Amino acid sequence: MKQPLSGILAAILVMAISLAFISRFDYGMFSGWVAYFLLCIIPMEIVIGVTWGTNFPAFAGSKSQPVKGILLALVALAAGVVVSTVYWFVAGGQVSPPAPMLAQCTISSVAITFWWAIMWGGWPFTSMIKNSLAAGLALLVGCYVLNLILFKIFFDYAFMQGAPVYVASLDPHGMFNAWHVLVFELSALSVLFLMALFDLWPFTNFPGIMKQPVLGIVWTVTALIIGAIAYQIAVNQMGMDPVAWMVKGPVPFIFGTIIMLNMLQNSVFGKFKQPLRGVLNLIAAIIVGQILAQIYLALAPTVTGQVNPGPPAYEQEIWLASALLSVTFPFLVMYADFFKFWPLVRAETPAMSQAAAEAGR
Repeated sequence: MKQPLSGILAAILVMAISLAFISRFDYGMFSGWVAYFLLCIIPMEIVIGVTWGTNFPAFAGSKSQPVKGILLALVALAAGVVVSTVYWFVAGGQVSPPAPMLAQCTISSVAITFWWAIMWGGWPFTSMIKNSLAAGLALLVGCYVLNLILFKIFFDYAFMQGAPVYVASLDPHGMFNAWHVLVFELSALSVLFLMALFDLWPFTNFPGIMKQPVLGIVWTVTALIIGAIAYQIAVNQMGMDPVAWMVKGPVPFIFGTIIMLNMLQNSVFGKFKQPLRGVLNLIAAIIVGQILAQIYLALAPTVTGQVNPGPPAYEQEIWLASALLSVTFPFLVMYADFFKFWPLVRAETPAMSQAAAEAGR
């Protein structure tokens, strides 16, 4: 089975499994512990897929499918257990279920890992540490540490004071309203996916930019500027609630991009050259993301039960963002990157040489 048919079928199967998985929990458990734990495996998935190219750890990367996919999934899950436990103690104050502060801090850690692993290519860890396994682990730890620092500086939860979910000891009393910071962060993160749709055009026209750390600097500045413009138009000019903008803009767009690039492997418009291919990919990602978001919303009452939109609880918005990006997204990445669409696509022989396997041990 070839693309895009294999990608379409795989996406449908994974989304069906994801919704079935979500249906096993009530809203409180799903938006609390379940979403929190699955968010904690995503940074490890990024390191495995991007930094390690699914070649490490060696005991997993050297295997054939489906053993390779199973072992890599277990590595991500094990990392999730460690991270969720550490962050629950360090950033969550051992509050059960996880407080909004811990949930948003964890979401931010995913954005930081995307930024550092992809925009910056893991620099300087990947250039300073020759052992790929060690470089990836150092990057992962660095992302979580940096995220905690930024969380302390920028996130403020004064607007929650008096609410049952407010935990004073977990409020870092940062510079800005926490929802505004998180939504801006996701708006800027969307530009990472936007540039991926264009295969980093027009950066690729300038060889001097396509080297780290220059690429990381230019890409970061571009993301912050475009993200700020989008946020300014949607929230400040059009008057949208920031959380409403999050689930109508960045969240479905990121999800649509994952479908186009990870599941369909950029195959739909592959015959076109940039920037036309990017424009077509962009239009398709927006349409696909919006359609799938509406399908998920329509199924929410059946899958979970009634979830009410809007402040102060934002139940519907949190449910949609969690269903798309906390559950379905890591499941899609796991199947596409770890299992390489097995068994829909014939398993390839291990790409990693024995020498590479030895280097990563």
